[in-house]
Amino acid sequence: MLLPLPLCPGILIRRYQRFLADVELGNGEVVTAHCPNSGSMKGCAIPGNPVLLSRSNNPNRKLTYTWELVLADGQWIGINTGLPNRLVREGIENGTVLELQGYSAIRAEVPYGENSRIDLLLEGPVGVCFVEVKNVTLVEGGVALFPDAVTTRGQKHLRELMRVVQEGGRGVIFFVVQRGDGQSLAPADSIDPEYGRLLRQAIGDGVEALAYTASVTPREISLSHRLPVILPSVT
Repeated sequence: MLLPLPLCPGILIRRYQRFLADVELGNGEVVTAHCPNSGSMKGCAIPGNPVLLSRSNNPNRKLTYTWELVLADGQWIGINTGLPNRLVREGIENGTVLELQGYSAIRAEVPYGENSRIDLLLEGPVGVCFVEVKNVTLVEGGVALFPDAVTTRGQKHLRELMRVVQEGGRGVIFFVVQRGDGQSLAPADSIDPEYGRLLRQAIGDGVEALAYTASVTPREISLSHRLPVILPSVT
């Protein structure tokens, strides 16, 4: 998936109120950009980090700039949580995601469960598959960790997928790691132990957990390859 070029380079001054970030552009101008990420962005929102912003020409937008990438741990990391759904859909359609082939139709944001919307609903001769997509930006010691903050919404999504499986359907939780240094994925038990508990329960009940790393450059982002999902024992 190509990014909206040209991207504007800058230096992060601060990220605040979850969805706002002050950035100093190359010409010295300081702008407030939209931060499309509701998580803590642990390790990614460090003042002084180089960032890349997209710029909108829509005069009705309150904020002209959107924060897309950050350079941290020596690599570009995609922080925009609006992209993973599109990345997974692209990966299914171009055959990268081998585990989700055989479906002839893909629909997005389809209502299901209790006032929920599934990110991707796959339909075809092989049946129906409910796919919930999560964005991952936190990596520690080569292990990609999700979530980076307590997520009651994410907990609800796991319960919804368990219900799908209980009713005979196929449910998939799909983690997109928008950086290249993750060698595996695990629940961030120290951050949200309840999410970790529910993920283990969901997998035990038949929900499939897929994790893919993404290749991230200042020009494009695309799914690269599957990562193993590990479930460390907890006390």
